[in-house]
Parts: sequence; structure tokens; C-alpha cells
Amino acid sequence: MDRPVVITDKAARFDSFKNGEVLAGKKKGRLPAMGWNSWNAFGSGNTEALTKDMADKIVELGLDKLGYKYVVLDDGCYKPERVEGLLSNEEVKFPSGFKALADYIHGKGLKFGMYNDIGTNLCAGAAVGTCGHETVDAKTYFDWDVDFIKVDNCYYLWDNATFSNAENAKYTYAPNIKSAVVSGEGLEVEFTAADMELTGKGGKRKNAEEITGENFEYITNIGTFDGTGPDHSPVGAMSAEAVLNVYVPVSGEYELTVEYATGKEPGIGSWLQVAVGYNEKSNVVYDDFVEETADTMSFKVSQPIKVKLNEGENVIRLMNHRRQENTLASYAALHEGFMKADPERDIVLSICEWGKTQPQNWGYKVGDSWRILNDITFQVGSDGDPGKGAWASDYTTSVCAQYNKAVIMDEFAGLYKGWNDPDMLMIGMNGLDNTMCRTHMTMWCLMNSPLMLGLDLRKVTKGDEIYEIISNEDVIALNQDALGIQAKRVYTTFEERDCWNDNCEDVCRPDKCYIRDNDRVDVLAKPLKNGNFAISFINLSDTERVKPVTVDKYRILSYLGDKVINREEIRKANAVEVYNVWTKKRTHLRGEEFSVSNIPPHDNVTLIVTPIEE
Repeated sequence: MDRPVVITDKAARFDSFKNGEVLAGKKKGRLPAMGWNSWNAFGSGNTEALTKDMADKIVELGLDKLGYKYVVLDDGCYKPERVEGLLSNEEVKFPSGFKALADYIHGKGLKFGMYNDIGTNLCAGAAVGTCGHETVDAKTYFDWDVDFIKVDNCYYLWDNATFSNAENAKYTYAPNIKSAVVSGEGLEVEFTAADMELTGKGGKRKNAEEITGENFEYITNIGTFDGTGPDHSPVGAMSAEAVLNVYVPVSGEYELTVEYATGKEPGIGSWLQVAVGYNEKSNVVYDDFVEETADTMSFKVSQPIKVKLNEGENVIRLMNHRRQENTLASYAALHEGFMKADPERDIVLSICEWGKTQPQNWGYKVGDSWRILNDITFQVGSDGDPGKGAWASDYTTSVCAQYNKAVIMDEFAGLYKGWNDPDMLMIGMNGLDNTMCRTHMTMWCLMNSPLMLGLDLRKVTKGDEIYEIISNEDVIALNQDALGIQAKRVYTTFEERDCWNDNCEDVCRPDKCYIRDNDRVDVLAKPLKNGNFAISFINLSDTERVKPVTVDKYRILSYLGDKVINREEIRKANAVEVYNVWTKKRTHLRGEEFSVSNIPPHDNVTLIVTPIEE
């Protein structure tokens, strides 16, 4: 294969990402998955015996009764290569085979999950990725009675993903663009880079003088920027386009030529898309490589591209949305394989491309959840070693880094979409004390994140502190609430600063602004199916928050809007009952404010609020 699939279905196009329509056969209304995944505990060292031990412990501890149902094998379980084109178990670690293991897990009343990759290889190296094998692999998984599949993104052919060829950026960025000409019907209009409208996020205008000595402007970085790191907000446009606004006197077929220079590096590629119009009425008239140039500053004029334009004003877009479209197509190919194998079977698809292609925009079409960042830890455990997690870090490997991005992604999630996934729980790993673990659990439950335990359950005893955290029914109930609405951040003490965003003149909302400074307390609110709501005061800081943090019910109702079932009852209530999900204390409050002070570092106060009349 030398190129990604030709996209013929408009549903897989960028311009259809906002229409809310899922792919045929995708199940809706699924709450976040709960279970255990082998990676954080054992890395590639997981075995059949260890997996059975974990299934046994889930039942012994009664975690299955709380919703922890999926037992998921991560990387390291297959033979290094396919056997006669098929996936096969690694015989030393998994001697009985995966169907027998599935039977054992199902016999415990649990569900069985596995792992693969949309690339040619798995992240640990085995050359058994689903790329080109989607149909046969889907049937194999059903033959093994798999209920859940986590699908990674290493060695991907159509993007410079992890372990992929760095030059694959040629697929995911448009060339540098210097000028364009629209001609026909007695018309010829030239657009310099300065004449083009630069829309979206990430695109740049540059002058060539410092590189070539020539004084001209060009546009670069046309494509979707990489979301694997915590560098950018997930809210807003994720890619850029160069737009030509052209008036034509007569409807008809015209020709477009583009002066460009190609590359094979982030920001400069060789794949160009040309579309006429916006949204689902747009028409993609070109979607392919252009002829390569000698280097990224050697510009040449393209072959003519035919475009149909209507009398009057028209919009021609020069773009490259293939980073998102290619990845969606690859996950969709596996989904279609499942539909061919048995459309009635129920299997959870966990998209794990680490937020690289901004899956919050398109993941709902095919997946039940989508990872939002790179891994939460790279210091995974082994048999006897719990591995290490962190509360905070500059990169993705911490509770706070994942939370800081996921907390403002609530509008992307939902029962009829799917769930933002800030990766597996690190509860029980070294590096996190019990207070951190308790707040980590609270965050993930409020944000409707999948709850995948990642610890060696043999080290958990019923009634110990770790058990009390992962088995807190009141907190789990927030995650599994049937209304299925992710909590919204309605206030942050960052608002108390003179300037809390890059541009002090901009209006910044706590539910939209991306904040990476952890010296703050956040307040989250979550509406519940029974008409109550949860409110959580979360201290991300390393110091105690002595000063009161206060929000009133009107602010909460304003941010949650019509998501609150009994909005008017809450608004009119002169008192509320407040139940603390960690201390189990109930109190009655009068008035309209909720206020908490003296919050210890890394701790939380999480309350379920019921309106009452006194």
C-alpha cells in the first residue's frame, strides 16, 4: 500500500464531523466501560495465569458487583507475526489460547477484552496490526468471544505516529502555498498568499526572504496539528485552511492552479485537498498528492484542477484534513469488519490514538471512547513491581495533565456519542498517596471517563484504603449515572488572578479555557438522572486552600443549562440536603451558596445536592 483509502463516503469527511451521525451499526447509549487492563500493572509481561488471577480477585473483592466487568489484555499477548494470515496467542504466556481464556473469564460473569493497532505492528513491536486485515481480524475476535477491543495507533502508515516513518507527515499536511489562479469563462483571477483568507488554527503566513532571499509571502502548516501532547486546547478549530473568495459572472467549470512547494515534515506535506463550499454541501474536487518539488521552498505550478463554480460569490478551500479522515477510516474499517462478522454482536471499541488526530471531533462516529492524550504513565509495572504514577508533570504522564485537558471536553461526550478517555487509573501505583488516589478517582468519575483499573489486584484486601477508593459506590454512581452527562467546570480560582489566559482582553470561561497551572481549586458540577446534582471542589495545588471557595446555585444552573432535569425546583428551593460522598456525612444548608474552605493539597470535597423545602 502506498496511499490511504479513497474516501467516497461524505460521512467520513471532515465537513461531516459536526453532524452528529454515527456509522451504521455503532451502538449508542453505552455508559463508560469499567474493568481492569493489564498494561499499567504488567506492561508486555502479562500472562494467562496473571489474567486469571485478576479475574478471580475482581470477583473475590466484589468489584464485579460494582460494575468492574471488563478484563482486558493489553500489548504483548500475541505471537510476533501472523500465522497463515491470522492472529495467534503467544504460547508461553498464553498456553491455553484466547478462546479458553475468554471462557474462563465469562465463567466468572465477567467480560473479555483484547488489544490491537490500526498500524502494521503493535506498539511493543509484534507485526500483527489490523492494517489490511480488518475483516479477518474482526471475525477472529468474535470467534474468541471478545467483548471489548482497545485499538492503538503505532506504526501507522498514513501519519507520523509513534514508531511510524517521520516522512509520513507528507500525507497529513498540505504543501507550502505561494499563490493560486482561477480561470475560465473569460475570467482569470490571481490570489497571492496575502490575498487568501487563513482560517482555523495552526496555519502560518511567512516571508521567504530569510530563507531564499526573495521577498514573497507564503502559507504553511495547513493540516491538523498533533494532539498527543498537552500543548494545545482541545476546544476550537484544530486545523487551518487557505481560502479563496472568488466571484464569477457565469456558472460553469473553471480551472484552479496552485503554486506550491512540497515537504515530508510536520507542517509541510505533499497531499492537497481542494473543496468548493462549506460543511456537508461542500464538494471535494481534489484529494491526492501533488507532484513533489525539489525542496520546501522550490515552488512550482500545479496541473489544472477543474472546479464547478456558481454565478456570484464562491469559496474555494485549500486544505488537508487527512490526518483525521485517514484515522477515522482505519478505525471504521475494523468496525465494518465487526458488522460483517455479526451485526448483532455487542463489542466495545476503545480508540487509543492518544489524541493525535483530535478524536474529540470524530471519535463518536465509530468509537465508544477515545484517548485524549499520550499515556498517563510510561513507568508501568511488572509482576511484583507496581510501577509509578505522578500527580503532576509538564507532559502527559500525570493525573493533572490528563485532567486539565479532559475537564473542558464535556461537550464532546455523551450517551449518544461516547466518552473522553484520559487513560487508565493509576490508583495503587507508587508515586500517588491515598489522597491523590481518592481525588484521581473522583475526577475520572465526574468526567464520565472509562474506569479501567491498572493495578495488581492481588495486593488489594477488602477494606484496605485502596479498596475503599476503588469500591466507593457513591463515586462510581456518578460515573455510571444514567443521564450520562460529563461534569462541567463552573468555576476555578484561576479566575481570581488579574489575568488567567494568554490575552487578558479576551473573555475566558472556566468550562472552555485550557489551564495547565495546577495552583488552583476547580469547582465541577454534574447533573444527575434523579434530578439532583453533584458539586466537587478539587484542590490541584500542592498547598492547602484555606480561603473559602464559593459558588452559588445560579452560576451552576447557568453553566449546566437545560442539562439539569429539575432546574426550576433547584432554583426555587430554599434549602438543600448535602451528602459528602467520601465522608458519608449529610447536612442541610439554607441559602444559595456552596462554600468550602481549608481544602488540603490534592484533596477534594464532593457533594450530592438534593433540593428540599423547609
